[in-house]
Amino acid sequence: MSRRRAPLAVLSTVIVTAATLTASTAAHAATTTFTPTADTYVDNGSTGTNYGTSGQLGIDNSPVKRSFLKFTVSGITGGVSNAKLRIHTDDVSGAESPNGGTFRAMSTVSWTETAVTWANQPAIDGATLGSLGSVARNAWYEVDVTSYVTGNGTFSIGITSSSTDGADYDSRESGSTAPQLVVTDGTIPPPGDPVWVGAGDIADSGSGDTATAALLDNIQGTVWTTGDNVYPDGTAGQFNTYYEPTWGRHKARTKPSPGNHDYNTSGATGYYNYFGALAGPSGRGYYSYDLGDWHIVSLNSNVSMSAGSAQEQWLRQDLAASTKPCTAAYWHHPLFTSGANHSPSTATKPLFQALYDYNADVVVTGHNHQYERFAPQNPSGGLDNSRGIRSFVAGMGGAGAYGFGTIRPNSEARNTGTQGVLKLTLHSNSFDWQFVPVAGKTYTDSGTTNCH
Repeated sequence: MSRRRAPLAVLSTVIVTAATLTASTAAHAATTTFTPTADTYVDNGSTGTNYGTSGQLGIDNSPVKRSFLKFTVSGITGGVSNAKLRIHTDDVSGAESPNGGTFRAMSTVSWTETAVTWANQPAIDGATLGSLGSVARNAWYEVDVTSYVTGNGTFSIGITSSSTDGADYDSRESGSTAPQLVVTDGTIPPPGDPVWVGAGDIADSGSGDTATAALLDNIQGTVWTTGDNVYPDGTAGQFNTYYEPTWGRHKARTKPSPGNHDYNTSGATGYYNYFGALAGPSGRGYYSYDLGDWHIVSLNSNVSMSAGSAQEQWLRQDLAASTKPCTAAYWHHPLFTSGANHSPSTATKPLFQALYDYNADVVVTGHNHQYERFAPQNPSGGLDNSRGIRSFVAGMGGAGAYGFGTIRPNSEARNTGTQGVLKLTLHSNSFDWQFVPVAGKTYTDSGTTNCH
């Protein structure tokens, strides 16, 4: 049923229900990230030297340097549908190269990183898995190794270069930029309605984003972000160092929105260059897409949102053109929040008003580093169970927690100090929400709301 052509009409009352969700026991594909159990390189200029504790993996053709990686894969069920090796160039002068190397399987897995030298190196004797062209300093690269990593077991990969201007990669001793083997099992996901999952206020020098990214490894669907993707300034380097090793492994299925910290870099160029076309057209920061029976809008609360602005006019035109029965929107600064650090952003009200006029159902924001759920409300904050929009603050993606101040009217659930993701399952005329906490935490919140 289309309901977009008469935006100001009052619709018949819909009963809003809340029910505890039960976790699905159906099998689903899962992604697991493994770090090396060993890695090292050898150098024919120092034939007796071991480099097993080095923070770097070198490849070159003069002097000849070769690198070795070993991974132990376990816990995979249903075979492997995809496996990719992710490797990061060192952030030092000379790490870049016109030839990122050739990656080959190895038959020997018994070598140890603290014993290998040029003189006793294992043979790089297996099939070629892939190769990299030019590589830049301080950047991530991927090689598809699905043909080799087919299930549980131990796997060795050797890297060589034909260039006399070789590359330098980070080893497992380097921490967050260590090599990764990202394995997706081959279990077929169950049929069902689209899953839409994410959070905001995500990646910094801490470990919170690592924990929330691990949740996404086991949740299929489209990933969204409600801004402040990386701290403190949204630079290209911070995206590469903090976001890419964690949430970055889900980049291909991510639909982001920008936050004020992303705009600490002029024009948010770090954000737009990192996400590219995933961030929408022309670097404007707002765009829309459809998932099943839902129309979804990603908006930009860092540029003008006033009535009559380019963004507000675009939003109204976009909503008028949609024929989907349900609508969701997300951006960074919340109109409704009880957070102590950031007060409600009244500048966002024209966007909320446009969504309300077109009978939207859900708004998700971030900015305050916590979780909060509100009852359906009109743009003035009044309880409205017939046409109101249910809103969430989902700023628990990894950055440090904020406290609550005065609890705002219609705030139904809230938590701070538990990082996690907000998972929404989008049905044909309703949605389920579920707060999924990181490992070791117990706070949850779940329920169901009908579309208008």
